[in-house]
Amino acid sequence: MGLFDKFKGAAPLDITPRRALAVALIQCMGSDGEIDPEEVAHLVSVLGRNATRDELNNCLKFARATTPAAFLQEVTPRLNQPQRLCILLNMIDSAMADGEAEPGERDLIIQYQRAFGFDDATMEPYFNALVAKNERSVLDV
Repeated sequence: MGLFDKFKGAAPLDITPRRALAVALIQCMGSDGEIDPEEVAHLVSVLGRNATRDELNNCLKFARATTPAAFLQEVTPRLNQPQRLCILLNMIDSAMADGEAEPGERDLIIQYQRAFGFDDATMEPYFNALVAKNERSVLDV
């Protein structure tokens, strides 16, 4: 860690699979330039009931100080396929929750998908299920 990293909030973080999910979601949520209060509440639920404000803050600082490419290079070898799929699906679900994934979110998800080793054919059934889950307009009939 460089001298000035202290000022930008860089903090070492023991990357567990659950923290990897939190960091990935923070990067996804922040790809549009802001993180809404509802998204913070979702992050707390992702970290689990034993999560502390400090843990959330550490994940936020780490995500802000680490590029997606650097994070993926570090975390991908530490995760198994089910963990990678879980993170990717949560990112897609989060991005689509407001009805449409923004271009920055889409680009980031594609970057994760490639790094995690999933092709489009593998992801298509999951993606279709998430589209159906988030298509709430069918309830307004």
